[in-house]
Amino acid sequence: MKTRVGFGVSGIAPIGPRDFTTVVDGLESNGFDSLWLSERIGAPSFDPVAALSFAAGRTSRIKFGTSVSVLPGRNPAELAKQWATLSVLSDHRALPAFGLGVVHPNEQQAFGVDRKERAARFDEMLPLLRRIWAEPSVDHDGQFFQYSGLRVEPKPLKPLDVWLGGKAPAELRRVGRLGDGWLASFAMPVQCSESRVMIEAAAAEAGRVMDPEHYGAMVFYAHEPLPPTIAELISTRNPEVDPIELVPVGWDAVRARIEAFVAVDFTKIVLVPFGGVSDWYSELANGAAALLDLQN
Repeated sequence: MKTRVGFGVSGIAPIGPRDFTTVVDGLESNGFDSLWLSERIGAPSFDPVAALSFAAGRTSRIKFGTSVSVLPGRNPAELAKQWATLSVLSDHRALPAFGLGVVHPNEQQAFGVDRKERAARFDEMLPLLRRIWAEPSVDHDGQFFQYSGLRVEPKPLKPLDVWLGGKAPAELRRVGRLGDGWLASFAMPVQCSESRVMIEAAAAEAGRVMDPEHYGAMVFYAHEPLPPTIAELISTRNPEVDPIELVPVGWDAVRARIEAFVAVDFTKIVLVPFGGVSDWYSELANGAAALLDLQN
């Protein structure tokens, strides 16, 4: 099993163009595996696909993905062309990861899809995206989309691995039925191990087999103890776990958390600094020194 360590930039914490360039260059030069960008329409963060296109143009090695991008509310043909283009131009380094979107009034109205309808749209859209990427032309008569002889170019040079987020039982079953990988968030290793059982059962029921190396986790971390107000906010994302335990503090604790995930066969780790970072150059250099011997 290959252990890979990447970095994520939160969709909430703002980052300027100079710092973002430092992140991209630092991940490449320090030997990290990947860059992941979250999506929030109402936050000052960059659009993930546009920003990842910028990252692709500055790098030759790192992979990059979304953590996660909203699928319901988008046009499948346009989205398929967007990711196929990024995959072709980056020599197949793009890793689209999709989800239903956060439960927030601004985010929901931005995509124009009723929350009750999002799961059904997702279930129709993802198989449709795969067909558009693979088939010369597509005929489709679905609940939400209808196409007759739809042709979208370019085609990806290789099949795109699509990762999914989510942690609710229905979302985990969807990973097994439709996804190529699972990117967990705000969860402990033991919880992820239990969820993996549900994913693999759903995959088996659908006649599929998940790649054992396509299980990953976003690890939010800090360098100082969390203020009580922040800890209370985090507890809403996973009320079963003490937020102080959920967010490791300091590189030694981050290293221990990575080792705990690897012990349960979660091998793609995405580190996300909680809050802003004042010096990204030092953050990445120090993180590489403390952690990257775990990569293989």
